[in-house]
Amino acid sequence: MRYLKMIAIPLLTLVVVFALWLRWNEPRMIYYPSRQIDQTPELAGLKYEDVTLTTSDGLKINGWFVPSRVDSSLTVLLFHGNAGNISHRLEKLAALHNLGVNTFLIDYRGYGRSEGKPDEQGTYLDARAAYDYLVTQRKVAPRSIVVYGESLGSAIAADLATKVDIGSLILEEAFTSIGDVGQKMFPFLPVRWLVKNKYDTLAKMSRIKVPLLIFHSRDDEIFSIRHAQRLFAAANDPKQLVELRGSHNDAFLVSAPIYHDAMQKFFASLKP
Repeated sequence: MRYLKMIAIPLLTLVVVFALWLRWNEPRMIYYPSRQIDQTPELAGLKYEDVTLTTSDGLKINGWFVPSRVDSSLTVLLFHGNAGNISHRLEKLAALHNLGVNTFLIDYRGYGRSEGKPDEQGTYLDARAAYDYLVTQRKVAPRSIVVYGESLGSAIAADLATKVDIGSLILEEAFTSIGDVGQKMFPFLPVRWLVKNKYDTLAKMSRIKVPLLIFHSRDDEIFSIRHAQRLFAAANDPKQLVELRGSHNDAFLVSAPIYHDAMQKFFASLKP
């Protein structure tokens, strides 16, 4: 008994110290925002509207609406990853523009020109404000909205898909949950129980009832394809998992023909 007590006290101390360290550093490990807008869609030859929204908790967030090059019935609501800001997504905007859809891209709180600091619940409020803008101000029919999330944005997109009426969902280089990601980083500590920002996409998949398209690269150096496979297995039909090649950030470019073909067919299946 004395021996067990001698072991338990240092272990408990380690967990407490780690919990305090994690709580302090967690935002820095999840969010890598940039305030500097380096370029606008004009650089890619795209017309756009600069949009400022107000979230339900009173923050102003910034976004760009890029109209389609043709008359399109589909509007993509795009949520980017955890680093940079909307000005670093011109290649994705150009790819979507070439597919003939409207695109609305926002910066989360704390990113680019958006006010505040990011956290899980705040990013969900930002997503809802973007959706409400499309439906109420631009009069976009909910069923014509394609919610699209890449990396961190995949968790935000999936959460929104459980709360509002949309037409379909696309996830790119997604992960199951922050807890799963953190547990792999610190396998001998109870990370799943300690993280504040959960972003538990896997737990939400069964509640999503719209057509789903998942892109994931086997070369992804951040999230293994096992994340996508687990999300796909938990999802409802109709669903499709498309494997790409390339790194976490450039797979849609490295595998451009596969990406474009899958997107084109997916969009075509959604049009009335």
